[in-house]
Amino acid sequence: MNARVHRDDWGVPHLRADDHLELARAQGANAATDRAWQLEVERHRAQGSSAAFLGPAELDWDRFARRARLVDTARRCFERLDPDTAAWVRAYVAGVNSALPQAASAAPEFARTGLAAGRWEPWTPLALWLSHHVLFAGLPAKLWRERAAAVLGEEALGYFATDGPATSGSNGWLVTGERTATGAALIAGDPHRFIEDPGLYQQIRLACPEYDVIGLAVPGVPGIAHFGHTGGVAWAITNAMADYQDLYRERLRRTDHGVEALGPDGWRPAHAHTERIQVAGAPDVEVEVIETERGPVVLGEDLSLRHPPRVTGELGFATLPALLRARTVAELDAALEHWVEPVNVVLAADTAGATLHRVAGRVPRRDRANLLRPVPAWLARHAWTGWHHPLPRAEVTGHAVMANARGLAAPLGVEFAAPHRAERIDELLRADDRWTAEAMASVHTDTRLAAAEPLLRLLARQTGLTAEAAELRDQLLDWDRRMAADSVAAGRFAALRSAVVRAVAALPVLAPLAEPGGHPALFAPWLSLTARVGFALEHLLVPGRLPGLDPAAVVRAALDQVAGQPARAWGETHRLAPWRAVADPDWTEPPLGGDHDCVLATTSVPGITDRCGRASAARYAWDLADRSASRWVVPLGAGGPGHRHDQLPLWLSGRLIPATTQENP
Repeated sequence: MNARVHRDDWGVPHLRADDHLELARAQGANAATDRAWQLEVERHRAQGSSAAFLGPAELDWDRFARRARLVDTARRCFERLDPDTAAWVRAYVAGVNSALPQAASAAPEFARTGLAAGRWEPWTPLALWLSHHVLFAGLPAKLWRERAAAVLGEEALGYFATDGPATSGSNGWLVTGERTATGAALIAGDPHRFIEDPGLYQQIRLACPEYDVIGLAVPGVPGIAHFGHTGGVAWAITNAMADYQDLYRERLRRTDHGVEALGPDGWRPAHAHTERIQVAGAPDVEVEVIETERGPVVLGEDLSLRHPPRVTGELGFATLPALLRARTVAELDAALEHWVEPVNVVLAADTAGATLHRVAGRVPRRDRANLLRPVPAWLARHAWTGWHHPLPRAEVTGHAVMANARGLAAPLGVEFAAPHRAERIDELLRADDRWTAEAMASVHTDTRLAAAEPLLRLLARQTGLTAEAAELRDQLLDWDRRMAADSVAAGRFAALRSAVVRAVAALPVLAPLAEPGGHPALFAPWLSLTARVGFALEHLLVPGRLPGLDPAAVVRAALDQVAGQPARAWGETHRLAPWRAVADPDWTEPPLGGDHDCVLATTSVPGITDRCGRASAARYAWDLADRSASRWVVPLGAGGPGHRHDQLPLWLSGRLIPATTQENP
């Protein structure tokens, strides 16, 4: 392989090769070299075999991955790729396989768990993509709505309608040239995901005679999917919050000929087979895999999943090399016509001044009830009837913001993020007409919490308090609403909010929702009553919204409770806790500012924990006037030798580093 690798001062790999297939092979080899453990963990998760070395805690996920048929779907999608894209993916996989054995021998996690490096198949990158995003859309929320409606009645479908504990919270914005210091557009933002160690996004530069692109790659997947700058055009995405997955309530029966499922046309044969899952330190587990004409039965004995990749055999990978080759907004827009999953809102701009604001992906047309909860598989009205096309788009005037809120993608979904982040970014951008890439960090790190106002309004009405409670009330009413790590007032607000959340969750009317729902623990973050109350709190505190709730009385009791507790700064309890497949005993959790509905969206779960597992998985600022002026940062580090955690201090302080160098690799 005649590829060259240059690493900048932060260990970011800059790869150059003589043709694009050689470059894809180099990217695969680099991913294996820098992220061997991460790649193999994700490969096993996609295959449903992670419990074999990580133990019983991963069994729920493995069972789900098998039942959802992620590997079979990845194979189908790979087989439908056009020859050029298939060759490109094969080259990447060849690179992974060339470097993985040696890299694994040097990674201590392999020896610690007894895992040996395996061999990647051509379809493995597609399986990884599916496993990253299969719970990214509407499936878990439908389980919650079904439960809430069963306990509280149909009106409860709207009680908890707000951004959930495991949905996206990404920000993105575009400022056109008339409002920047250079006269060219800027694109900036930050994807909010579960913070993983190593990180989900890898900073990288990919250069060959056809293109020279910088961006954030997903280790194990070729190219640069979500955030990139080709020199001529730059783009970024946030989750559109569209609903493109359906759960069907199946009726199954077993006959002498196998399993059958009742559909709109009567009883039809269903596919069924059994697989065996190995579990470290425990007996093997058998799992029956059943698939009806709607899709695989993924939960219980009767809930099947229907989603576009399984239906069409397309995952959108043809978009990835097309994005690398794009030089204009028009070319990038055309590439996005192949996009499938996840459904995203895209912002893009090019050096000629063109801009783009659109939704990209596949969203089926079907009955409105499908978007809300599981629906009967045997009723014809719940069948898919085509695709939403064309997808929504809008003109960009001055600036545009995307932050998962109800807006461009509103016709395509049910639940969206609260508007606070989008409104705050809009407010901040309007304050200046000389924006630079470096200045974007001030937007990334804004900690004002507009979501605090409903609770504070109830607080302002409290009278006849003890001296301690009155002092706390006055302190919070004078607070600047910023969730700064060193703010004692922010810490006390968070403590009060958690006390209110726990009190609301303890209401007798909600007690049945606190009981186990019968679904695997994998879905606990979506089905936790306390978590749901915490993220919907500002809506639940509206008088008369929830039967049996007196908001003023709950706030009064919580105020008395918290007033007697020691005051602590927010960062004392709000600390970064990344997910790791194997625990790191040397990790010390650093303090964080921000909160779920701040632009600096560092998500904890009010009422349960202040520790943060979800935040900006990267921050970026693409400069269309001069790509070398672009900036970025990731929470931990590039992941190569000596650079696993060296960007953490920068990320914590809100600083960005240069996204490219003048030196060619």
